[in-house]
Amino acid sequence: MTSKPPIWTKAFLSLFLTNLSVFIVFYGLVSALPLYATGALQRTDEEAGLLMTIFLLSAIIVRPFTGKLLDMVGKRKLLLWGLFFYLVSTILYVFITPFEGLLFLRFFQGIWFSIITTAAVSITSSIVPPSRRGAGLGYFVMSSNLAVVVGPFIALYIIQAYSFHILFVTMSVLMVLGSILSLFTPQTEKDSSGAAFKRLTWSDLFERKALPIATVGSIVSFAYASVLSYLSIYAQGKDLLHLASTFFAVYAAVMLGTRPFTGKLFDEKGPNSILIPGFLSFGIGLFILAFVNSPGVFLLAGAFVGFGYGALVPSLQTLAIQSTSERRSGYATATFFTFFDTGLAIGSYVLGVLAIHFGYQKMYLLSSLLIFVVLIFYRAVNKKSDSLL
Repeated sequence: MTSKPPIWTKAFLSLFLTNLSVFIVFYGLVSALPLYATGALQRTDEEAGLLMTIFLLSAIIVRPFTGKLLDMVGKRKLLLWGLFFYLVSTILYVFITPFEGLLFLRFFQGIWFSIITTAAVSITSSIVPPSRRGAGLGYFVMSSNLAVVVGPFIALYIIQAYSFHILFVTMSVLMVLGSILSLFTPQTEKDSSGAAFKRLTWSDLFERKALPIATVGSIVSFAYASVLSYLSIYAQGKDLLHLASTFFAVYAAVMLGTRPFTGKLFDEKGPNSILIPGFLSFGIGLFILAFVNSPGVFLLAGAFVGFGYGALVPSLQTLAIQSTSERRSGYATATFFTFFDTGLAIGSYVLGVLAIHFGYQKMYLLSSLLIFVVLIFYRAVNKKSDSLL
């Protein structure tokens, strides 16, 4: 019996832990900064919301150019530079108190977050054995799945037990550790550092072959904005706010518990064996959320959403990378994340407007419907493109 090539090498583990630290800081600040703005800085809820919007805006602007930058600078070198400036940005939270300065800092940090995440996934796709790429990228995405729970937990605990100052110092120390771990990242064979600059073309901004899957990913993230941005408010209206953290704990536990099986199935049985159940589970979870009337139903929705979202995102990301050559993996990754971030940003705004005018129940019903529609769209695209089979 032939042994499978390993996934959990020293290089893979260092990237996993580096990515974990980046996303713990990201999710920790996402949960804490609105409280910092409305409390310590005496700003309105609308102004506090700008802190997330401007972060996503900078990420969306920069994403299309990251593929070209990876070619020009080199994947490992760009990752290290990105981590350096992301670390500097994190440290600056300790010193910057004017709200306008905080907005500029969020924009600046969003640039490097965009570059780090694109470079890290591109490097990971290069070091994972091709025959186990679905499982490998699935395991790698677990680092950001863990951060969904760990980041807010650390942040909210520290600001309640200590202060925002201690939170910013803690996040800075965490990023120092993550940056040190990144030094174990190898130089990939396909790095082309020092490539000459030339006039930008469409292919320098987007990978055409990844566009169909990136479009599917953008609709998934649009629907996911209903959970990421509005679950706490919805839970508060249902007198279930005390269970919001438990919802995400169930969500993360299901994602992490099923990831080893879903990644293996993706590689051995093909993407449809994971994506179709993923779409169905995510759509059902959002549908259940629309009709929450008890703690048990609320947590059940978390389990369905956790499995669905956890199955969909790494699988779609893998398909985007597999749609093109390894040389273009950075462009495919950047294209996927550009569309994904755009869907999340637009969804956060549009679904919020919908919730204000028609209620949260209709917002979750629409989100659920979108997932079932995109399942049909995916099946149509899947039949027309051999690269997606």
